[in-house]
Amino acid sequence: MKSHIRTLQIAFTYIGTVVGAGFATGQEILRFFTRYGHWALLTILLSTALFIWLGTKMMIIARRIAADSYEDFNRHLFGARAGGSISLFTMIILIGVNSIMLAGAGAIFKEHLALPYQAGLLLTILGSYFLLKRGISGILQINSLVVPLMLTLSLILVFNTLVVPGAERFLFLPTDHGAINAWIAPLLYTSFNLGMAQAVLVPLARHTDDERALIRGGILGGAGIGFMLLAAHFAMSSQMPGILQFEIPMGSIAIRLGPVVQMIFLLLIFMEIFSTFVAGIYGVSVQLQQRLPVAPALVAPLLMLICYVFSQFGFSSLLGIFYPIFGGLCLIWVVMLLRSPLSPPPGQGKPPAGGSGPGKKGITIVAVKPAIRPTRK
Repeated sequence: MKSHIRTLQIAFTYIGTVVGAGFATGQEILRFFTRYGHWALLTILLSTALFIWLGTKMMIIARRIAADSYEDFNRHLFGARAGGSISLFTMIILIGVNSIMLAGAGAIFKEHLALPYQAGLLLTILGSYFLLKRGISGILQINSLVVPLMLTLSLILVFNTLVVPGAERFLFLPTDHGAINAWIAPLLYTSFNLGMAQAVLVPLARHTDDERALIRGGILGGAGIGFMLLAAHFAMSSQMPGILQFEIPMGSIAIRLGPVVQMIFLLLIFMEIFSTFVAGIYGVSVQLQQRLPVAPALVAPLLMLICYVFSQFGFSSLLGIFYPIFGGLCLIWVVMLLRSPLSPPPGQGKPPAGGSGPGKKGITIVAVKPAIRPTRK
């Protein structure tokens, strides 16, 4: 029973980490899938397969090498020197992504709640500060609450769209984009999100004793991401091309579900943004605590202050500029993950370099058989 609960926690955390501002609001799905018309269904299936395969592989490797942070994991993939540089770059990306998450929260308050943009930013920062005090357990708990609700709402969207005129458009939706761009988009999208998810999934795997729970959680999590991609694409395809004008396109779809459901949906979008923001700040904080001689209590507030400054540029502007660039650079990371063999399970085969994990000093104990002198009679 405990193993099944852990499996669900891992799956929900995986989904919640990927389903951030761009995903939950619909902006990511529009930019990477829906605008490519009839190609989108096949590219979503490709992305789902990659999430299942590579997300699970990442967690297995992280557990077997005892990686405490994504820097340990990158040192395993790229080597000590290059891995440190890649981790530094990943940290910069994560700060940029968390700024986008924060801007998404402000956009919801401004566009759909008629509240000040800054109110969404400050509420997210304040709530994150208190939740981060609970560490990885807080992240597991909030995703275990929010993600099942998001999956349920995705089902409601699907059933509601079935009765909308033009619901079948997702199968033959026209597009001005070529096939090459359509098939590159899911690779960029998956690479980017896996590169970002490592900040949470690596320490999560490190604190999971049951490897079978990791495998099941990775499979369920990847499949759940795929289902939510399909549901959102299906709903937005029926509203193309008019839906392209909205900052929060999924919020505009929720309007037809009635005011009560719309408010619930907007609240869930905000909670998804909130949970992803918390997870990202947590991952960067763990890495910075390894690098800097700074009190851990000061790291997270400083990171949130930096994100607050960048979030002033606006949600869709940040999303459109940075996500494709970050996705292309994360392709290199995914290639290394593809090439990396699975490390042997703990206690089997050759131990990881460095003894107890990457970047850690280990002690090798060699058993020496004592010499036996022949006794004289």
